[in-house]
Amino acid sequence: MPNFSRRNFLATSTVAATTLANASARADSNDRIRAAVLGVNGRGRTHIEQLEKQDGVELAMICDPDERVLGNQAKRIEDKFGHKVETATDMRKVFDRDDIDVVTVATPNHWHSLATIWACQAGKDVYVEKPGSHNLFEGRKMVEAAHRYKRIVQHGVQLRSSAALQEAVEHLRKGTIGDVYMARGIVFRWRPSIGKKQPIAKPNHLDWDLWQGPAQSKPYSPRYVHYNWHWHWDYGNGDVGNQGVHETDMCMWGLDVGLPSKITAMGGKFLWDDDKETPEVLTSCYHYPDEKKMIQFEVRHWNTNDEQGARVGNIFYGSKGILVVGGYDSYVIYLGQRGEVGPSRSEGGELERHFANFIQAVRERKPEIQNGPVESAHLSSGLAHLGNIAYRLERQLEFDPKTEKFVNDAEADEMLTRQYREPFVVPNAV
Repeated sequence: MPNFSRRNFLATSTVAATTLANASARADSNDRIRAAVLGVNGRGRTHIEQLEKQDGVELAMICDPDERVLGNQAKRIEDKFGHKVETATDMRKVFDRDDIDVVTVATPNHWHSLATIWACQAGKDVYVEKPGSHNLFEGRKMVEAAHRYKRIVQHGVQLRSSAALQEAVEHLRKGTIGDVYMARGIVFRWRPSIGKKQPIAKPNHLDWDLWQGPAQSKPYSPRYVHYNWHWHWDYGNGDVGNQGVHETDMCMWGLDVGLPSKITAMGGKFLWDDDKETPEVLTSCYHYPDEKKMIQFEVRHWNTNDEQGARVGNIFYGSKGILVVGGYDSYVIYLGQRGEVGPSRSEGGELERHFANFIQAVRERKPEIQNGPVESAHLSSGLAHLGNIAYRLERQLEFDPKTEKFVNDAEADEMLTRQYREPFVVPNAV
């Protein structure tokens, strides 16, 4: 098999059809599914745990540009689960493998879409962490790649597999709180200062070029790596694109809406004089005038008050009451002006069910049974991106959901994508 880095990414339909046929045969319901995890320093460790729980799934390979992280995780897998895994620092070596059926993507945000697109082109099914994309353009290309190559792409918003929250959405649909007109997403979490750090020589165990990937190259600094990348625009999307994608996804799922036509946002850095670029406090509003609905999203530190008992979650407002979502796995309804307690439910296990749902869709080749399909990844991640653009431009924006462009606003349109660095380019034609 030719090396993936030298391919034309399955440019012809003949090659694509052959790859898809082979991949579908490998993922037949009677076969063992072989998996690889891309990015194992943070969330990837959870992916490892979840894949090990799935019947008929073999964790065969892990990938990370940090050789020290890679070695530590390979040893942990052998010690805890009793088997060895192969390792690679370059994900393209994973895509070259005919014996890998699925990949899970737990890299920093700026790699999510390209890793997913490359995996689809290589005939792999994908579980990708939220946000599915680093910008709106990438999200659309993920959808196109999943459809063209007939791949299962599951978005890592596990609340969609929560039995409690599925029940909550049923209440919203059948009118338990009346006509639902607004949803709020709230993220009240402590995010400490990351300090100030100057560029230094990169560690010998880190392939800094691969870590940067699609982003423009810059000197290495500890300010960028590990969890701190969330707070830099080249790699992350702030907390609305971190924890907040769970809440934007819940808002859109509950209201049954797509992308909005008007967006406003305000916020800033008010707490720390540090290297963060993204706002510590952000309030964004999304308006759907045709549907007569709106979404409001807020990030602030948790040492303020909660909202109806929730510090990370959602509140839906209807003509008869409100529905409050706590985290990923519980809800409670309050009815009438006095807030009488109505139906409620709390039930965990949503993350394991989300991975199981992904594996089931892979085995049965049925994207329609997915709880977190690629289309929803594009929309809920896209909502976060639109709010960030409004914040950065400091003005109200008008958006056309059909064209996925801003209305007569070239400056805002430029922020729907990024300048990519060869060879790590999200293509126009997937």
